[in-house]
Amino acid sequence: MSKLYKVAVCGATGAVGNQMIQCLEERDFPVGELRLLASERSKGKKLTYKGEEIPVQVLGQDSFQDIDIALFSAGASTSRDYAPLAAEAGAVVVDNSSYWRMDPLVPLVVPEVNPKAVADYPNKGIIANPNCSTIQMVVVLQPIQELAGIERVVVSTYQAVSGTGQKAIFELENQLKDLHEGRAPEAKVYPQQIAWNLLPHIDVFLDNGYTKEEMKMVLETQKIMGDDGIKLSATCVRVPVRYSHSEAVNIATKKKVSVDEVRAVLAKAPGVKVVDDPANLVYPTPLMSAGQDLTLVGRIREDISQEKGIDLWLVADNIRKGAATNAVQIAEILAADYL
Repeated sequence: MSKLYKVAVCGATGAVGNQMIQCLEERDFPVGELRLLASERSKGKKLTYKGEEIPVQVLGQDSFQDIDIALFSAGASTSRDYAPLAAEAGAVVVDNSSYWRMDPLVPLVVPEVNPKAVADYPNKGIIANPNCSTIQMVVVLQPIQELAGIERVVVSTYQAVSGTGQKAIFELENQLKDLHEGRAPEAKVYPQQIAWNLLPHIDVFLDNGYTKEEMKMVLETQKIMGDDGIKLSATCVRVPVRYSHSEAVNIATKKKVSVDEVRAVLAKAPGVKVVDDPANLVYPTPLMSAGQDLTLVGRIREDISQEKGIDLWLVADNIRKGAATNAVQIAEILAADYL
């Protein structure tokens, strides 16, 4: 009989936490005990795993005794305070917040790209899950890097409101209802109305004019791919879509490659599905990718403005592959090779 693991999900009642529980069940992770943790607000709630109702426990300093793997999705401040406690208790933490990602001692892992980085988890007992918009991009960049090398990337993202959380989904739905019924919509989650609108603003603005979200994509991509020489510029936009982030990516390669070569290498890439038949108006959309763990890629074409360049469009479910599934995939590597 294969080994069973005691798994904790911290932030279990949130959108990503719920999806982590679902992914553990869908992927048949060898769970011997599942401990669900959340804030005091969730006290008394029960969540279902494999047909069993499991009570949610209030997160505390002693919540991680005897836990093997702790999946965190409860925000940066919670990860800052509790991830070290979990590691000290003997758990390996897979953290979905931004707090540990750029710590040089903490591996930042996308299993399709740099699975061997998991081996560095003993440094602090923590593995960081990258930003959702970074994850879906690097699974596409890595095969192209291996094929032709990458000089520079320019990416524009079109990010769903679920990236902000359930309250943002409610705000979008309420604003659409208000507009339909002739009322002025109220904006609380975002600085401006998101319904029927686009906001070129995700996270806080920095001194260089970029937002924190945009700089996450730059720095995380370089760390995951192990190449500080990749130049990257990002513009991140919030759009009135519930689930799945879309990205328009322009790649300047080191050697010239054809569309057929790029399409062929992406067709074989793990975690990627080519959806690219423009003659029949087939290309990835957020609705198409929602509920999947694959990054869908289409609109693959040569960049007519430069000799060695490729343009493409990619879409992925930000709650699944962009967060929960990637974390569970990391846990699978831990279970298979390290614990």
